[in-house]
Amino acid sequence: MNLRGLRIAIVGPLPPPEGGMANQTLQLRELLRGEGSHVTVVQVNRPYRPRWIAGIRGIRAVFRLVPYVIQLWRVAGQVHLFHVMANSGWSWHLFAAPAVWIAKMRGVRSVVNYRGGEAETFLARSSGIVRGTLHRASVLAVPSGFLQRVFGKSGFSSEVVPNIVDMERFRPHSVPRGNGVAHVVVARNLEPIYDIGTALRAFKLVRQDIPNATMSLAGSGPERDALKSLGKELGIADAVTFCGSLSRDQMAELYRSASVVINPSRVDNMPNSVLEAMASGAPVVSTNVGGVPFIVQDDVNGLLVPAGDHTAMASAVKRVLRDPHCADRLRSAALSEVQAYAWPRVRQRWIEVYAMALSGA
Repeated sequence: MNLRGLRIAIVGPLPPPEGGMANQTLQLRELLRGEGSHVTVVQVNRPYRPRWIAGIRGIRAVFRLVPYVIQLWRVAGQVHLFHVMANSGWSWHLFAAPAVWIAKMRGVRSVVNYRGGEAETFLARSSGIVRGTLHRASVLAVPSGFLQRVFGKSGFSSEVVPNIVDMERFRPHSVPRGNGVAHVVVARNLEPIYDIGTALRAFKLVRQDIPNATMSLAGSGPERDALKSLGKELGIADAVTFCGSLSRDQMAELYRSASVVINPSRVDNMPNSVLEAMASGAPVVSTNVGGVPFIVQDDVNGLLVPAGDHTAMASAVKRVLRDPHCADRLRSAALSEVQAYAWPRVRQRWIEVYAMALSGA
């Protein structure tokens, strides 16, 4: 199959705000267009019009949903295939499911690209509704063996297509970084699911042994004020920078400046932040949740710790910061592993999945 000339609609979010799914949507659009495909994005997070409607819950959903459904119907008459970026909860019901049903009604093949880390809970609660939608999709694609296993338990077959890492943007420094400053980076949004509080508590223990260590938190979210207060309580506020949401280029620079990147998440699938850190030459310390062990092998290309255990997290971070040989070994193995997420490899998998969908197999 040739991607050139393929007319495809990607249904998903776009930045801003920056985020894993939004960045994957943007990146896939750019790469497919580079292959000669005709790509239309049906954006699920378009700004509300009029803007003041964003402050009215319930009603604002209608103001977004109605033009969204109209656009789906119109675009379905212009493309060969829908590529639906899907997540759990209301995102599934309001955006993914309507796209699949409209594609079916319009005689268009659809690929559901499910990317949510909370799939197990979601399927346990809504498997009947999800089953009705997925039976009308052509192919279910997931980014990890972890999600393939989760869907398999509920009787759904799926194809694994990894996330894409932009190796030109996320790359190591051309010259070795200096060893003078210990810079710890967390690149997750400030939300309960990502457990940034545990990372702050771990950093306090790191500072006790490495007083010049600094931390950067790249992300936004509802816990910002609470986390700032926690930093003050822990006595580390002067060493912690809240960077807010950063562009992809800014994130790449931040990763390259990192001595170690922490992923403290409680639930996860295939976090782009971990893959991008690996591609940027930053050693990774992550919780061993969800799909993370499918990409990070403990003490091979990163270090894994139990979720919520700030003591174990601090010990792992200090090991990386104090042992240059360990850091170099993890960095080298990660750079080798992450090549599997480069476009030339992922491109072939999408070609196979699209061919499967279009053939009706």
